[in-house]
Amino acid sequence: MDLQYFFELFFGGLTRGSIYALIALGYTLVYGIIELINFAHGEVYMIGAFTALIVAGVLGMFGFPAVAVLIIAALAAVLWAAAYGYTIEKVAYKPLRGAPRLSPLISAIGMSIFLQNYVILAQTSDFVPFPRLLPDLDFLEYIGYIMGPSDFIILVTSMLTMICLSLFIRYTRMGKAMRATAQNRKMALLLGIDADRIISLTFIVGSALAAIGGVLIASHMGQVNFNIGFLAGLKAFTAAVLGGIGSIPGAMVGGLVLGLCESFTTGYFSGNYEDVLAFGILILILIFRPDGILGKAKVQKV
Repeated sequence: MDLQYFFELFFGGLTRGSIYALIALGYTLVYGIIELINFAHGEVYMIGAFTALIVAGVLGMFGFPAVAVLIIAALAAVLWAAAYGYTIEKVAYKPLRGAPRLSPLISAIGMSIFLQNYVILAQTSDFVPFPRLLPDLDFLEYIGYIMGPSDFIILVTSMLTMICLSLFIRYTRMGKAMRATAQNRKMALLLGIDADRIISLTFIVGSALAAIGGVLIASHMGQVNFNIGFLAGLKAFTAAVLGGIGSIPGAMVGGLVLGLCESFTTGYFSGNYEDVLAFGILILILIFRPDGILGKAKVQKV
């Protein structure tokens, strides 16, 4: 076996998996709070990429340095996507909070279709070139060509982002309020926690994470279009279920495992099977271990 090729696939899988993990965190955060799946989340990821594209194009016209363009475009994408996440919660979820569970699910799917068509009308249905925002890293030449500069930046940025989220959830006041609301919303309300505010914050944080992933992968691939969020969103949902829906560490693990499986399948078999593998894993997990790798079964009290 070619060891260099193996490591290329390994690091490529980690890169892909870290993007899935960033998006999956949004699914698992929302599910942990309101126990519903936000199927418009993939479109927020797509909108983050388009926002960065527009901002980078404007800044490039004025001759801004590449590093400044990257930082400003990423920040704009995060803020704009967070605003979309907040709006989605207020429009598609809050009015249906007391409705049957199928109603917000249909509302989220409708919001997903709306956002896709909104981008088609506002931008284009074709693939659009995305500028190379991620810088070259000369020191990677010393470890060979098993990992490109963009792969390294995506992996490090994703890991730092996920660590920061874990610290935020564990140690900050708002993070503790999110955990309390996820554990028992009625008790959290009795303790004075504003559940509506926490739910909105959850959508904002999840959308910001998706936007980071959108900017990173669009710069890595060099192109973007309205449909990139649909398949990425479904795979990230698969990653969240694989790791254990509602579990933050599970979303991270699930994303990385799915990315590695797809990378090795593409490298040693064919890229035609990677989508089959992703959804095959989802079916098997739902059948044999519906709680996921790190998920815990809920005890129903009677």
